[in-house]
Amino acid sequence: MRERIWAPPLLLLLPLLLPPPLWGGPPDSPRRELELEPGPLQPFDLLYASGAAAYYSGDYERAVRDLEAALRSHRRLREIRTRCARHCAARHPLPPPPPGEGPGAELPLFRSLLGRARCYRSCETQRLGGPASRHRVSEDVRSDFQRRVPYNYLQRAYIKLNQLEKAVEAAHTFFVANPEHMEMQQNIENYRATAGVEALQLVDREAKPHMESYNAGVKHYEADDFEMAIRHFEQALREYFVEDTECRTLCEGPQRFEEYEYLGYKAGLYEAIADHYMQVLVCQHECVRELATRPGRLSPIENFLPLHYDYLQFAYYRVGEYVKALECAKAYLLCHPDDEDVLDNVDYYESLLDDSIDPASIEAREDLTMFVKRHKLESELIKSAAEGLGFSYTEPNYWIRYGGRQDENRVPSGVNVEGAEVHGFSMGKKLSPKIDRDLREGGPLLYENITFVYNSEQLNGTQRVLLDNVLSEEQCRELHSVASGIMLVGDGYRGKTSPHTPNEKFEGATVLKALKSGYEGRVPLKSARLFYDISEKARRIVESYFMLNSTLYFSYTHMVCRTALSGQQDRRNDLSHPIHADNCLLDPEANECWKEPPAYTFRDYSALLYMNDDFEGGEFIFTEMDAKTVTERIQADEVIAILDQEQQGKHELNINPKDEL
Repeated sequence: MRERIWAPPLLLLLPLLLPPPLWGGPPDSPRRELELEPGPLQPFDLLYASGAAAYYSGDYERAVRDLEAALRSHRRLREIRTRCARHCAARHPLPPPPPGEGPGAELPLFRSLLGRARCYRSCETQRLGGPASRHRVSEDVRSDFQRRVPYNYLQRAYIKLNQLEKAVEAAHTFFVANPEHMEMQQNIENYRATAGVEALQLVDREAKPHMESYNAGVKHYEADDFEMAIRHFEQALREYFVEDTECRTLCEGPQRFEEYEYLGYKAGLYEAIADHYMQVLVCQHECVRELATRPGRLSPIENFLPLHYDYLQFAYYRVGEYVKALECAKAYLLCHPDDEDVLDNVDYYESLLDDSIDPASIEAREDLTMFVKRHKLESELIKSAAEGLGFSYTEPNYWIRYGGRQDENRVPSGVNVEGAEVHGFSMGKKLSPKIDRDLREGGPLLYENITFVYNSEQLNGTQRVLLDNVLSEEQCRELHSVASGIMLVGDGYRGKTSPHTPNEKFEGATVLKALKSGYEGRVPLKSARLFYDISEKARRIVESYFMLNSTLYFSYTHMVCRTALSGQQDRRNDLSHPIHADNCLLDPEANECWKEPPAYTFRDYSALLYMNDDFEGGEFIFTEMDAKTVTERIQADEVIAILDQEQQGKHELNINPKDEL
């Protein structure tokens, strides 16, 4: 929180969950060019290690130099491998099968394979300036570059060198792939405040061109600028297929035979070829998912590739290009042949064609036709191999249209436009399924003396409630006493003293630890049991007030204490606990919250009990998805004033109705 905190707030955190259901860039924008350096390409892992070592030794200029060189080397290596693969595939195409079987019938195939292998090795050696083996790296280094860890070092080094703009670029590039890293988000906000420019441009240095163009196309489409939308979506498709080629090429690298010890691997020729090729083919088949997944996410944008054609079919219709609209609509149907909206649109587009054009002569776009044909052949081959060779494989639904991860607010095959009464055109919307439970509130609070303060409407949201008098003063004092005997610094955060902000000390203890301490005699067992009973009380209140028709179960119960560190409060501008959601990854840039790990996606409700109010700050806030726009702020003195008016003559309770969000 931005206000100063002078005394340690003590609270009880109870995330709760329901049981599971009972069923099984613009086209003309400049692209970053690789900066070619003279001499052999330096291995990026060595440059990365040198840059990190320089950073820790305080040599920030060298750190920047080597880390930037490592990133250039990594990009250059990918480019060389892709170019060599394309070049050698063109020079040594695989021959068609011979018309008849006979002695040596397989030799032409192996001759081409050997020629391609020789070509690839020669190409790599020449372009790299040395053997390719110098550029083999460990899985740890590979993971660091995938997670963009070098940019974390870079942003810190640039800030040490007072190069604020480059620090912001590096910080944002890292944060895009690590949206759960709230410290980095805070760094970006601090950099903006330092620069005095709130709208400081954020640049993702690793942005994928096809994703940038797609996002631009969506924005123009939603602004009804269909000419520009078409331009960007077509650019996105061109870039997508380029990225697909690169992805598939990189899959052809070395494979790991995880089921075998390498030295003990005794497979014969064809078995070894099959093992290796199937790993390559599955990797290539998964490029559909890879290209649809935003950095730092585990799940892809649903229906990503078909959506390009879905947007285009309506955009072309709006600009009067009915043939192209029909081609795109038929392309979309290659992935969703039973889509009633698009089927209706196809009929309508055909009715708009000139009499000289035969509707049957208009076919689906060739780019997607060839793509889907190959994808289906790969799928059949993988399934056949899985059955014949005895490995496990489940084909994902790559073109799923529905679900909680729908990135678009509306789907263009059911476009919401003025004039929806246009004859013959389908205006139906595809909606994400609703959660199979009614959102209700206002049920009984079950216990005497509990005071209702605010409901969801007053808290500007849904499924929210603020209550007071949940605990008595005596119970609060007893829990304080328990806390002093069982709390550990950094409990639940791998012993980190200040996991959320460097300006506060964090201590905590679970209900299980409290009970064990009670049995061991380190705290009164009665007091430890009180901790357990109060958490159960909170669960029952939530379950009753929101009138849930199924039982809530505990995910985690934690008693925590935050203490402001002396001498670090006067100029604070950070949050006591970063803006977050327990059950999804908040992505402020995309205004989304992704339901995927490491978020606790299984949680449904969170309950917090505050047990003291003798401190400043600690305000309870809700924000919009951008993690900035505050939608509700409840201050302690306002709540106490309300309670004083409603409960004249009653003793003031040490309950702080504030959240830590």
